Amino acid sequence: MSYTSIIGTGSYIPENIIDNNYISQFVDTSDEWITERTGIKARRLSKGEDTSQLAIKAAQRAIEMAKINPEDIGLVILGTITPDTFTPSVACIVQSAIGAVNATSFDISAACSGFIYGLQIADKFLQGSNMKYALVIGSEVLSKALDWEDRNTCVIFADGAGAAILAKNEEYGIKASFSGSSGDVKGSLVLPALQVNNLIAKSENKNSVISMNGREIFKFAVQIMPKCINAVLEEANMSLEDIDYIVPHQANYRITESVAQKMNIPIEKFYMNLDEYGNTSSATIPLALDEMNRKGMLKKGQKIILVGFGGGLTWGSVLINWQG
Repeated sequence: MSYTSIIGTGSYIPENIIDNNYISQFVDTSDEWITERTGIKARRLSKGEDTSQLAIKAAQRAIEMAKINPEDIGLVILGTITPDTFTPSVACIVQSAIGAVNATSFDISAACSGFIYGLQIADKFLQGSNMKYALVIGSEVLSKALDWEDRNTCVIFADGAGAAILAKNEEYGIKASFSGSSGDVKGSLVLPALQVNNLIAKSENKNSVISMNGREIFKFAVQIMPKCINAVLEEANMSLEDIDYIVPHQANYRITESVAQKMNIPIEKFYMNLDEYGNTSSATIPLALDEMNRKGMLKKGQKIILVGFGGGLTWGSVLINWQG
């Protein structure tokens, strides 16, 4: 029996830092209001870099860490809701840029659950073939689809990318996974499939921007995250005491705090970097994972749960026995 292990991680965020005080200059808000309701203090916004450009840099860093030849990558999966173009896919653009000439490449649209979905798909591909490596990426330039007059969304979403290289391993890797979706909740998080522009100033086209019902998302997240966590624990025959870290989708600090209280989990077990980067949708989990990895926090044999939720509605989790 073999497992699918993460052997390299990478991430990239734009250099342009936008703090809460800057946003309060043109939106009816304040640093105190944003911090209290979301936990976000700053975020990174692109200055002309599109989704593929962020993804390419994150992928290159993951490849460098994994010490592999891009020609040995058999699969490139990219989760995004802000593609450069509907076709070609962002994954194909990345494939060409990194020299993964032998890969099958495609995008998936699962909003903030995109990286989790990507890991699960790559796991099935690797375990069912002779493929050597897979590359999974979450990349977003959400700033090009924001209404800068809507404080419910413009203070939350941001830009970034994260990536992981996956390979088979006889002992370490993904031990359990869980996912689901529902189209029953309408209007909780919507981005129309219309032309999007680089909207750093106030939006002129209200039909091509993100809209969100924050209360519905909050209620949904607090309910679905424990379900996702418990599902992979049950499949792996483990308990919360066996888990070293939980890496949640970085949506809102109060959501994570509520889940921690509901499940009686110390908040310190949840890794959070939301305060620095905001909500980068499909990129939040790989961004956090790469940050932990490069800080030396992840050790061989540690048990880690990645858990995400997003528009769709979508949700998913994976439990990983870390290779190190």
